[in-house]
Amino acid sequence: MTTTVVIIIAVVLVVAALGFLLLRGRAGGGQGLRRRFGPEYERAVAEHGGDTKAAERELAERVKRHGSLHEQPLSPDAHEAYAGRWAMVQETFVDSPREAVAEADALLARLARDRGFPDGDSFEEQTAALSVHHAGQLDGYRRVHTAVHDRGSTEEMRAALVEARALFDVLLGDAPSGSGHRGRHATRTPHGAEGRTTA
Repeated sequence: MTTTVVIIIAVVLVVAALGFLLLRGRAGGGQGLRRRFGPEYERAVAEHGGDTKAAERELAERVKRHGSLHEQPLSPDAHEAYAGRWAMVQETFVDSPREAVAEADALLARLARDRGFPDGDSFEEQTAALSVHHAGQLDGYRRVHTAVHDRGSTEEMRAALVEARALFDVLLGDAPSGSGHRGRHATRTPHGAEGRTTA
């Protein structure tokens, strides 16, 4: 009888320990996802109607699908070509804001594809993959994409384009991921139909 009691106590302790580790792991996973995804974490929670567990399941699935993705380097020629195209986008914005934002949207999709992310034909899949690696810079790309399709105001398009520059710089390799720092090519900011730019 004493042996049976000892075995039962041992089993209960093992189950309790496993339960504790499981709960601790889930809490750590949530905190880890919150740290990794930043504002994207809050966005996912909002999209799931405040259901944190559902949002964390979705984000964990993104990490599982895209976490092992290795970004492909750009050749020096491709780097310069992309930098030149973005400069043209900013110049175009002065006279044709909508055209400039549409080109920025397409340019970001192509640059992400060339760096090894899923093709821009599936915006949701591409942004899911980008969120795993560049969550802090992703919102501007989403805003540009939305401005193209929802026909936002000139000021909304300008703000979206300025914000999207952060992702462009990270993908181009001119700014570290996880920083809001704008890279060495970020020299001009479109300012709407009046045609002003600032250094």
